[in-house]
Amino acid sequence: MTTVDIPAGWPATEEQARAVQDELRERVVTDEPGPPPRTGHVTGVDVAYDDERDVVVAAAVVLDAADLTVVAEATAVGRVSFPYVPGLLAFREIPTVLAALEALPCPPGLVVCDGYGLAHPRRFGLASHLGVLTGLPTIGVAKNPFTFTYDGPGTPRGSSSPLRADADEVGRALRTRDGVKPVFVSVGHRVTLDNACAHTLALTPEYRLPETTRRADALCRRALREATA
Repeated sequence: MTTVDIPAGWPATEEQARAVQDELRERVVTDEPGPPPRTGHVTGVDVAYDDERDVVVAAAVVLDAADLTVVAEATAVGRVSFPYVPGLLAFREIPTVLAALEALPCPPGLVVCDGYGLAHPRRFGLASHLGVLTGLPTIGVAKNPFTFTYDGPGTPRGSSSPLRADADEVGRALRTRDGVKPVFVSVGHRVTLDNACAHTLALTPEYRLPETTRRADALCRRALREATA
């Protein structure tokens, strides 16, 4: 497990963090298609916290996109790098997530975040932030729609409906299991929304959440228990 320090110059206030978002948001690429589903590697990242001990652990799990077998995994542990502020959660997670990705022995390919990309009040969630910093194609697959509205998609798996901020489509509500609550997919960086949804369906052959998210969640929870034992 890699140990991470809070980077020098890391934002310490909400004003500083928003200024960073404003600067980096201009670098998000939305006109590249991204890698085809079921090809190469796809990597899930997730974090777990122990706020009382001031500990955050990140996990990165690389899967073979064709058969969803685990290719590699890595974890990183550090101090919580920013207070809890809705809309600025990436600043709590980015340093350890970057360290976990850097510790992988192979290229991660597409990175899937348990959270948001453009479906974010400032159009710059964790998936977009991570994509801009690494240059990797990224998508966000979230469990809830945050502050955005949507009409329920059709009942069958694969049905979708726009996730909207007023008239703008910022993502999609996507049904990954027949009749089960949808997930909420958004572009992070260097992937189209259509391709992000196709990847999400390829990663959900059995469960509502992508296998990338399920594997990374289990790994970071286990690593947090070990780090705080």
